[in-house]
Amino acid sequence: MPSCELSDLQPRRILIIKPSALGDIVHALPVLSALRRRYPEAYLAWAVNRVYEPLLLGHPDLNATLPFDRHAGKRGWLAAWSAWRSFLTTLRQQRFDLVVDLQGLLRSGLMALATSAARRVGLAGAREGARWFYTDVLPDPGRGGEHAVARYWRVVQALRADSSPLVFRLALAPEATAWADQVCRDLPRPWLVVGAGSRWETKRWPPEHFAVLARRVQQEFGGSILLVGTADEAPLNAIVREQLTGPRLDFTGRTTLPQLAALLAGADAMLANDTGPLHLAVALGRPVVAPYTCTKAKLTGPYGQSSHVVETRVWCAGSYRRRCDRLECMAELTPARLWPVLSEVLQTCQRHRESA
Repeated sequence: MPSCELSDLQPRRILIIKPSALGDIVHALPVLSALRRRYPEAYLAWAVNRVYEPLLLGHPDLNATLPFDRHAGKRGWLAAWSAWRSFLTTLRQQRFDLVVDLQGLLRSGLMALATSAARRVGLAGAREGARWFYTDVLPDPGRGGEHAVARYWRVVQALRADSSPLVFRLALAPEATAWADQVCRDLPRPWLVVGAGSRWETKRWPPEHFAVLARRVQQEFGGSILLVGTADEAPLNAIVREQLTGPRLDFTGRTTLPQLAALLAGADAMLANDTGPLHLAVALGRPVVAPYTCTKAKLTGPYGQSSHVVETRVWCAGSYRRRCDRLECMAELTPARLWPVLSEVLQTCQRHRESA
């Protein structure tokens, strides 16, 4: 049995395990800042997939990142095993005394176990048997019970680290900010960032719908459209781009993660599916508008901006299915339903610019 209550711990070395994905990492950022406030002298590290590490580099509340190569398996099983074993060895050598696993899967549970930390904390909703590797399992309503940010915050409450408000903190790379200023400086405002992509086909609102809204924005507000996404989302954003006549720049597949953050930080608003960039924009304090088809705003919506989400009303809404042969939601959730929300967001941006 643990020797004391979690709320009485005074750890010297703390590890947060939240390797992926982009939106999930963003949702976990308030935990990091709360732990820093609670343990100002502690060494704080974060285990993260190498591809997402740039988002955390330079964070004022972190001492270190511990990246691992999630895609080592592409080089063969021997390379994958070697990389995994090396990473677990690194974790053990770090001598953490408190580990917080916010991923809640077998792989992250094994990471927690490998640290040999005296206290390994996770949520009861962890899957794939991960909870068996924890010394402290915290009750939670599960992934379908409350927003991801609120679920992660339960760890903060258990450690008595919730005396300050929940905040998102990010460190913008100066060189990325300078790049964004340079490429966008001559574009007319407002700057609307658009992301028509998503890895799930069931979250992929038709690019033609995005194009309808983007054209109307430029007709009624002027401004510029900035298209963002991964390289494999380029065909979707190309459909949007080709239907625009006003100023636009297509950054799809051409930005680093710090550059994406810098673009979002300077934008007036974002229109996107339920994806990592949407949640990154929220963490950066930007207003967003989003169509929600197979996911639920109350669970994974833009935190603090639930009124900016428009959800489908079809029978299977919020089912979290990754594949679907019907996709009735895509026709039911029309651009006309999102326009009043997007228009109000841009009117607010316009008033703020005029009063500045």
